[in-house]
Amino acid sequence: MSRQRLAEWGYAAGWRVVPKLPRSLVNTLFAMGADIAARRNRGGAARLRHNLARVVPQAGPVELDDLTRRAMRSYARYWQEAFCLPSMDIDEVRSRVDLTGIEYLDAALEEGNGAVLALPHTGNWDVAGVWLVAHFGNFTTVVERLRPESLYERFVAYRESLGFEVVPADGSVSFRTLLRRLRENKVVCLVGDRDLNGSGVPVTFFGEKARFPAGPARLALSTGAALLPVGSWFTDGGWAVRVHPRIRVSSREEVPAATQALADIFAGDIAAHPTDWHMLQPFWTADREPDSGADDVGDVAADERRAS
Repeated sequence: MSRQRLAEWGYAAGWRVVPKLPRSLVNTLFAMGADIAARRNRGGAARLRHNLARVVPQAGPVELDDLTRRAMRSYARYWQEAFCLPSMDIDEVRSRVDLTGIEYLDAALEEGNGAVLALPHTGNWDVAGVWLVAHFGNFTTVVERLRPESLYERFVAYRESLGFEVVPADGSVSFRTLLRRLRENKVVCLVGDRDLNGSGVPVTFFGEKARFPAGPARLALSTGAALLPVGSWFTDGGWAVRVHPRIRVSSREEVPAATQALADIFAGDIAAHPTDWHMLQPFWTADREPDSGADDVGDVAADERRAS
């Protein structure tokens, strides 16, 4: 049996079994798994540690060990919540979201050109999406296709069950769909902190070169939609979401500057909540190697989180 097929069965079991277990037991099991991964310091955990060393450059080895452990627990919390969210009381979930800056989104939709919400891989953006659906109705997002196809379909079904419209990342077709939604004065949410195909915009991020996708800025330029950076992180009792003021992009020449502005805002939120940044892949230009695809259970999880 392939590891990809095993991963699919594991996720299916997660959605079926985890919500039925006592919460205290689930908390313990996911925390233990995160701690073991952090101690082993292999694969995604090792890459996360390497990334955190750039975000918190003053951290010594002991502090970096602690940051990695807490970051892996945050990552495990994301998956624990993902398995449980479809069966949770949505009104209760919304009551635990501390959301600020919603006036920027309200103002954007009042203009009638839609809004592009750009988010990094932080906290639990699915929860932010649940809040958004309840407040504004459904929104549209893009996901990368996973292997096997049945696993991709399972994740699409999960997010559609939360009220999201999901379109596959297939180039011009998905871009046209997003254009239509914005011209209908709707909301599009895009992950904006990792370039998947190596053709993104060069930016400076925590003092080093990286590439961010140009999609958010290009969509805003093409439609007149407001480009709104969004940060999210975990709190002890729930989740925090912050909508930042609009980034203006009026010409093609401004796309690189707008993308750098996104990077700067993301960096500020990540610096304030470094252990909630779930970046378990090589990120900076100096660290990037050609993607070889997911080849084990951990990489499938990282790829799904990356594409979401």
